[in-house]
Amino acid sequence: MNVNFADSVGRVGFRKWYERQLLSSHAHMVLAFLSVIALVASMEAFRTASGELQELDVIYVLLSAVIGGWALRRYLFLLMRAEHAANQASCPDCGEYGRFRVVRQRPVAQELELDVCCRKCAREWVISAGP
Repeated sequence: MNVNFADSVGRVGFRKWYERQLLSSHAHMVLAFLSVIALVASMEAFRTASGELQELDVIYVLLSAVIGGWALRRYLFLLMRAEHAANQASCPDCGEYGRFRVVRQRPVAQELELDVCCRKCAREWVISAGP
């Protein structure tokens, strides 16, 4: 994931990367919401069904719960990763937000750190991509 972060930021720029992360995370939130609706509908169908249909409804309940849990987890992961990077995207000298180029990337322990350079004032600083 972190290598994708460095490549994506280098290829499309930080602002577009950030926008795409937010759109992707919110799409997962919508999927989680729809899974909750499917879960409630499956539970209602279970209540009124009998025999083999109840077994099928149990499968639908479990499937909806698993998909909803995965979507919620993915939503939170993408959102937190984007916010973590966004909090470091301002140039320490001139304050320009998100306008930098990636100079180099280096792995540090289980994280990836990017050395970036401001496009406005040429100041270099480090952005950690997180775990």
